[in-house]
Amino acid sequence: MSDYARHEHHDFTGGTAAALRDDGLQAALVRLTSTLMAGNRRGYAALADSNALRDHAKRIKEHALAHLDRYLEQLEASVLRLGGKVHWAEDAADARSIILDIARHSGCKNIVKSKSMTSEEVHLNPALEAAGLDVAETDFGEFIIQLAGERPSHLVAPAVHHTRESVARVLSEHLGERLADDPRSLALTGRRVLREKFRRADMGITGANFAVAETGTIVLITNEGNGRLTTTCPRVHVALMGIEKVIPRLQDLPVFLKLLARAATGQTLSVYTTMITGPRRLGELDGPDEFHLVLLDNGRSRILSSGFRESLQCIRCGACLNACPVYRRIGGHAYGGVYSGPIGSILTPLYDSVEQNPHLPHASSLCGACQAACPVKINIPQMLIGLRELQHQRQANRLEGLAYKMWSAMLRRPWLYRLALRLAGVFLWPLAKNGWLQRLPGPGEGWTSVRDFPAPARRSFRDRWRDL
Repeated sequence: MSDYARHEHHDFTGGTAAALRDDGLQAALVRLTSTLMAGNRRGYAALADSNALRDHAKRIKEHALAHLDRYLEQLEASVLRLGGKVHWAEDAADARSIILDIARHSGCKNIVKSKSMTSEEVHLNPALEAAGLDVAETDFGEFIIQLAGERPSHLVAPAVHHTRESVARVLSEHLGERLADDPRSLALTGRRVLREKFRRADMGITGANFAVAETGTIVLITNEGNGRLTTTCPRVHVALMGIEKVIPRLQDLPVFLKLLARAATGQTLSVYTTMITGPRRLGELDGPDEFHLVLLDNGRSRILSSGFRESLQCIRCGACLNACPVYRRIGGHAYGGVYSGPIGSILTPLYDSVEQNPHLPHASSLCGACQAACPVKINIPQMLIGLRELQHQRQANRLEGLAYKMWSAMLRRPWLYRLALRLAGVFLWPLAKNGWLQRLPGPGEGWTSVRDFPAPARRSFRDRWRDL
């Protein structure tokens, strides 16, 4: 499992096989996703008119995306008016270069980071470390996987694949002392180590859950308080934000605050909701001397103009992961990209390429549980089908095209369809075991390599109907 935890890859079948063999991961996934999914349902049930509120949130996101250029310009003007600086990053390389330049010009050497999937997306940490900067993740789960040299496996719980025993082992190796696997002592040890990181830090890097165009406010939602320390202790604060995170007005924010925590963990509200409006001003005791907002495109504009625009409504709550029967068996690392689960099966092919991620659009049962759990009701199954269609258009081969033509011809000719059913029964039923085919011949072998196939019925529906 370690190879898949450490590196991005495109071997979905290999990652899946490794995950299914990992008994510890299987137990952790069931425990976490069941807890979070129950919290999701409980949170919605306790919220009056939650269905209407989710519809309202969706309309806000639809409106913001439809007028994204206007609201991004308004956001830039608001941040500049407050004394902050705004940078536009076309892609991941731009984002890394911009943040490195800010660190050099500000003389920053020690960096603390609040949890940010966007920074994972652009591979920020390796670039900063290669430049000789000391970088520390401050979310405890992120800190553990940073020490272990791994990637997050969940949008909300990045270290879901770890147990308290493995956390103790990782911390013990890092500190050179033997630590007990007691949760309280491990948390206190993490606090002691990270407080020293905060004390020495001269730059703090965060993501942004939302950005309000009207006021220039950056909103961070955390449960550990590390986001607040990251934005107040260092003298320079850099917020790296995907351009789709902008919302029009401050009065829109409570709509999403009511939904995000409930969808993610079942909480009424996260423990810390931090609203940052520019750098520290005269007379204020807390806050950075410099505030920089980096607006990241990295393929989002391309998605905006495509039929997959709805995917940009995602608020990164992780609810679709918890509800997905596929994610609940294989975890996040098997997906091979930064984003996992149902939404990752859409975002990774769109950000990277459909050709390099051929299995992800098919990593779903299309049961609709993801859409039911999503706080903004993103139609994930429909987009997965759209990606499959796109994949077929780009990658269909002659043999596959011939097979579809033969299937089409058979469906238009009842006599041929009846003949095919009879032949299938004659040739396949002897291979069946308890009504299932565990190995199909020819091209069908790929299907039965990972699943069984139902054997043809001894008597077809047409035969039964005729005998009535």
